[in-house]
Order: sequence, then structure tokens, then C-alpha cells
Amino acid sequence: MNIKSKIIDKEGFNRIITRMSHEILEHNKGSENLVLIGMRTRGEFLAKRIREKIKEIDGVELPFGVLDVTLYRDDFRTRMKQPQVSVSDMTFDINEKDIILIDDVLYTGRTARSALNALMDLGRPRSIQLSILIDRGHRELPIRADYVGKNIPTSLDEEIKVKMEEFDGEDAIYLIEAEKK
Repeated sequence: MNIKSKIIDKEGFNRIITRMSHEILEHNKGSENLVLIGMRTRGEFLAKRIREKIKEIDGVELPFGVLDVTLYRDDFRTRMKQPQVSVSDMTFDINEKDIILIDDVLYTGRTARSALNALMDLGRPRSIQLSILIDRGHRELPIRADYVGKNIPTSLDEEIKVKMEEFDGEDAIYLIEAEKK
């Protein structure tokens, strides 16, 4: 991994999560009817942190689930040699709920589209709102996030690498050179 720059450190990471949590509560006029669903892997940890921050702010522990969209991806057979498939984990009914779908990076929009397909197979939510830590641009589908931690426009030869303490041992966001294909 060829790091071009460290964009966000641990303190910046925490500020973004606090702001996004407040925005979610403000937009929804509180936490009633909300459920948080994190997209595996880093979206899962991000959703847990937002859940804790909302509990700290609003005093409510929101239902929380994890969504794995591997089998819903349109590049499942063409680009993924041996995909790591894990189980989605939702122990609640999503029907008529306001879902906050959470992931770390929004790029082409294909992963978000896959998540929408997966959620619709699980029920009929009242609404689905997308919360993204980093929006790096380059959309291929008409997908936009309702809540964005930070917009970081990238060139096609750059990538964003989100690192989270729970999975990577540190909280940081890096701009890196894309791997040559």
C-alpha cells in the first residue's frame, strides 16, 4: 500500500461520527422507528459506533444489524475469484422501519445498490437512508448518500483506505495509490 497522505486521524474520525449521529437524529426528528444496518465489514463497526453515539445523545439503544451483500454484487462472478461470503445478521423485522444503511466508502454506487436489493428481499422498510463515512466520487449509478462524513474527491489512480481500530488496529483514513490491474 503506497500511502499518499493521512487525511483523517483518530480525533477527526471521532468528530465525524459525532456529527453524523447528530445529523441522523436531526433529520429524523429523533430516534423513533430508526434501525441501523452496517454493511460488512467496516460499515458494521461504523454502525456500532454511531449506535453508541446516538445512545449517548438520545438515551436510546437502536436496533442494529449487519448486512453482507457479497452474493448481491453484479461483479460477483466476473471479478471475484473466491469471495468471502458471511451471513447477514438482523434479528428484527425491517418492515415499516426507517433504515439507516451505513458503509465506509461510497465510490461507484454498486455496493449500495446491492445492499438495497438485499434489504428489499428481507422486507418492506418505510425508508432507507444511506450514511457514508467517505464519498470519493466516480459514481456509475444514480446513488447518493443522505449523510456524508467527508467528501474526498479522488482521481482514478487513487483510492481511500479506511482503517478502524476494531478491524485494523487504528482509526485513520488514508489516500493511497491504486493498485495497478
